[in-house]
Amino acid sequence: MFVIKFKKIFIGLSALFVTAAIVSLAVFGLPLGIDFKGGSALEIQYSGARPSTAAVTDVLHTAGFADVLVQPVGTNGYMIETHELTDADRATMVTAASNAVPANEATSNVVTQTSFTSIGPSVGTELKHKAVASIILVLIAIILFVAYAFRQVSKPVSSWKYGFAVIIALVHDIIIPTGVFALLGHFYGAQVDTLFIVALLTTLGLSVADTIVVFDRIREHLRGAKAGTSFPALVGESLSETFVRSINTSLVVLVMVLSLAIFGPATTKLFAITLAVGMFFGTYSSIFLASPLLVVMEGAQKKK
Repeated sequence: MFVIKFKKIFIGLSALFVTAAIVSLAVFGLPLGIDFKGGSALEIQYSGARPSTAAVTDVLHTAGFADVLVQPVGTNGYMIETHELTDADRATMVTAASNAVPANEATSNVVTQTSFTSIGPSVGTELKHKAVASIILVLIAIILFVAYAFRQVSKPVSSWKYGFAVIIALVHDIIIPTGVFALLGHFYGAQVDTLFIVALLTTLGLSVADTIVVFDRIREHLRGAKAGTSFPALVGESLSETFVRSINTSLVVLVMVLSLAIFGPATTKLFAITLAVGMFFGTYSSIFLASPLLVVMEGAQKKK
């Protein structure tokens, strides 16, 4: 199997992607939304055609709301995120948004508030801690599952190394989408919300399922292997048998997620993009990273 033959290249590519993601996070940082840092989200609706995003942003800046994030919602609406607002601030913001309407449409294009959400800083901090805890708990659960599933596999690679390879792959699957999101935040104003955490957790679940399928096939081949058969050959054969299945399954999911990103509502676009990136690199890690890592560890163990 070419994956095993060129394992160093594929592992090197993964290392390159992860390094780029870490650099992106270090340079741009991860922009937290109001879900995690607190603030207010005000949704407004224009009775006529909505002004441009730039026009609404400009009038809000002029009104003293310097930290606003304006995102289109539906056909004629906007979602405006900013610091925590008082009732007076909210009324001022709605009035300011109406100033973005051209003078000749002022009477026919009226702005109305359709929803308002406010999250305090303490609640945002609590949600942030719970989000981190949920990811850590999922990783621990996966480690325990892999350790149990491969408890009877000890040769030629120790059972704990299967779990180690899975964790390396999953960390790879988390860091890269997070680095991409840091870029989106810097250049397009994207912010991390609860949907971002959902996308990461979904990526973890899909990725580990793919990896376990390959590892399970390796375990089956080890049980029935003929004397003298090399471990790299067994891994290559296992990958050959699962390669098409993994690619086809991931392609189907990617098509649906990309359709959501392109044709779906603005509120779910970033979720779909994050999930699409996670799915792509999750599939990559299942085939081109986790299994080659097993072969590398087996080679290192043999040298010792």
